[in-house]
Amino acid sequence: MSTVIPPTIVQQFRKIVGVDGVLAAQTDLMVYECDGFVIDKNSPDVVVFPTSTEQVAAIVRVCNEADLPFVPRGAGTSLAGGCLPVGGGVMIVLTRMKQILEINLRDRFAIVQPGVVNVWLTQALGGTGFHYAPDPSSQGACTIGGNVATNSGGPHTLKYGVTVNHVLGVEAVLADGRVVRIGGPAEDAPGLDLVGAIVGSEGTLAIVTRVWVRLTRDPQGYRTMLGVFDSVDDATNSISEIIGAGIVPAALEMLDDGILVALEQAFAFGFPLDAKAILLIEVDGLEAGLDEQRDQIIQLCETCGAREVRMAADDAERARLWKARKQAFGAIGRLSPSYCTQDGVVPRTQLPQMLQRITEIGVKYELRIVNVFHAGDGNLHPILLFDERDPAQIRRVLEASEEILDECLARGGSVTGEHGIGVEKIGFMNKMFSPDDLDVMARLRAGFNPTNRLSPGKMLPTAGACSMEQKHPGRRAAM
Repeated sequence: MSTVIPPTIVQQFRKIVGVDGVLAAQTDLMVYECDGFVIDKNSPDVVVFPTSTEQVAAIVRVCNEADLPFVPRGAGTSLAGGCLPVGGGVMIVLTRMKQILEINLRDRFAIVQPGVVNVWLTQALGGTGFHYAPDPSSQGACTIGGNVATNSGGPHTLKYGVTVNHVLGVEAVLADGRVVRIGGPAEDAPGLDLVGAIVGSEGTLAIVTRVWVRLTRDPQGYRTMLGVFDSVDDATNSISEIIGAGIVPAALEMLDDGILVALEQAFAFGFPLDAKAILLIEVDGLEAGLDEQRDQIIQLCETCGAREVRMAADDAERARLWKARKQAFGAIGRLSPSYCTQDGVVPRTQLPQMLQRITEIGVKYELRIVNVFHAGDGNLHPILLFDERDPAQIRRVLEASEEILDECLARGGSVTGEHGIGVEKIGFMNKMFSPDDLDVMARLRAGFNPTNRLSPGKMLPTAGACSMEQKHPGRRAAM
């Protein structure tokens, strides 16, 4: 399903952003047919690259006048089809809005455009004594605008919180083309928390064009450890023991033996390939007390059966360990031509049983599943390996994914921790929420986006436009 866009409309877009800011040839549009969720694809009918808020607003007004659906996109690293142009139409790509507009250390905030890559802000703050805490594993590619859309997390958000905890305000273009500013650098703005509503709304309420983000002071010190385990159960039990002891690490990540093999093949980090799981654990803060926390963590891991707990000897070794964690997904290409990453959440105490169930589901559907995830907050990322050229494998991946996420719900969890709902998980919304809950969400969306031209077919079961079931007859509704 696509939308016929007259050449006169394309010309209007070119007048707004310039000739080099519009793509309309089919060969160019194919680049934007999907994001990191490769199972569903649909090309937009035109792609536009604005460089300012005013251009975004002008594009949106043209879309409204021509009754065209439109969807914002950042770097395309979404893993749930969040920027898929479900019914075709206009894609507004924000990657050319990439300026860090202000860094204010005295008031501890920065102002960035949505196309700023997450790690660029980290690099810009180097040596200042401050940092931007949310650090998704894709931070070398993902944009802050995309992080705002999905309320992204990352390894260090166990202690510091996810994106919404670090966004002070936004400038946004509403679905009718009006420009609004919500929040700002001042703490605790009066009135409704509309910033909290927009963060995580996946581009269904407004198109964010500027973000005020909170800066966090760098800790005095770090202690970074690598726990090596001969069983997954021992590793997951260690996680519960550490948190249960009242220790809140800055990060607590788990990698299983499948992903370790890929990382070692790709980067030769020196991981023990005979281990069943490793925990990457980091505590930070004032130097006073860090050694005590480190020793306590080591003791807890050893009590739970750790074969060894290694310490990062210096900053270089710490950086090397984190490089390994953040490049884990990039190494998967050595294991499989395609992969689908899930994003379920369960209580930490349910991790051993949940991982066992994931293994059983992999066996049932004849799929290899490897795991690398934010273990400290129970945010699982099982990675299903397959070949998207084989329709039978795609079907098994979809069915296995549904069972995994159903199991997360059955264990008191959620179907997403940071990747969002997108198009992939719309069918799960009816399982997670009551009709009244969904009605309230739909009414909020209608308040911001009454014509539903902005990001149709996303997040809510009643979001309109072409559904995935219509595009893929017979496909399970939850996918």
